Amino acid sequence: MKTTLEQWRMFKAVVDHGGYAQAAEAIHKSQSTISYGVHKLQEQLGVQLLEVEGRKAVLTEHGRLLLQRADQLLDQAEHLDKVANSLSRGVEPLVRVAIDTIYPNDMLFDVFETFSAQFPDTRIDLEEFVLSGGNEMLEEDTIDILVTPQIPKGWHGEHIYRARFLPVSTPDHPLQTLNRPLTYDDLTQHRQLVLRDSSKKRASSGGWLGSHQRWTVTHTSTRYNIVRRGLGFSWLPDNMIADDLRDGRLKVLPLEPDGTRFVDLYLVEAHPQTAGPATKALARLLANRCADCPHADGG
Repeated sequence: MKTTLEQWRMFKAVVDHGGYAQAAEAIHKSQSTISYGVHKLQEQLGVQLLEVEGRKAVLTEHGRLLLQRADQLLDQAEHLDKVANSLSRGVEPLVRVAIDTIYPNDMLFDVFETFSAQFPDTRIDLEEFVLSGGNEMLEEDTIDILVTPQIPKGWHGEHIYRARFLPVSTPDHPLQTLNRPLTYDDLTQHRQLVLRDSSKKRASSGGWLGSHQRWTVTHTSTRYNIVRRGLGFSWLPDNMIADDLRDGRLKVLPLEPDGTRFVDLYLVEAHPQTAGPATKALARLLANRCADCPHADGG
């Protein structure tokens, strides 16, 4: 390379601060050092970057173009320094997380937003799964944090959330027109939407009643949208369907006894003794974000 980052930094300072003397004061160098550095930069490039008008140094057309590139270069160099500083303090460059789709999206996004402010240079690798799919990742040591409804054998899990599921359909679904309390036998005569376990070793379907008609999907949002189209019934998380229930797009099936179901989520850390600061912080954020939410205490 003909040029150095320091030369580009001095050139940028002259432009930003309107002259050599001002640049020297801003970046704590002598005016002669700034003047020589920018002169040498232009000489090495064979391009005039600045010209003096009165007492002020202004950009040439070539200078304006190269300053845009220099800005990007200096930003990248500064970011590189920050990343290196984080690594020197033991901050991980990557945290791998597997979370059951039951964990509410709004809460998850709040957690990620807070985490990104605290650890801007740490990447997150998120795997979303259903039922026991995340447990396999833990056993294969491909994740650092697991949020699961099923604690794997031999692991410790911290209870962080209780999700409530309600049996729902559209108001015009045939089950809603019987005008009486429903039995589970009534439900088996109609199409049920269930989730497929994302585990490769298991082939179960969550919540299946043995309905004569069954559609199995891989994500809660898919099941939700099919139910909203009136194509079947299902148990859905109350936080997901609150607006639909209020506005009458969905209606709770009048089961007797009450058909409400609860699913508990547990946080499992893959390596709690050796985890770095970013992994530990993300685990605490996932757990603490649930502390004040409905059903977090099992109520």
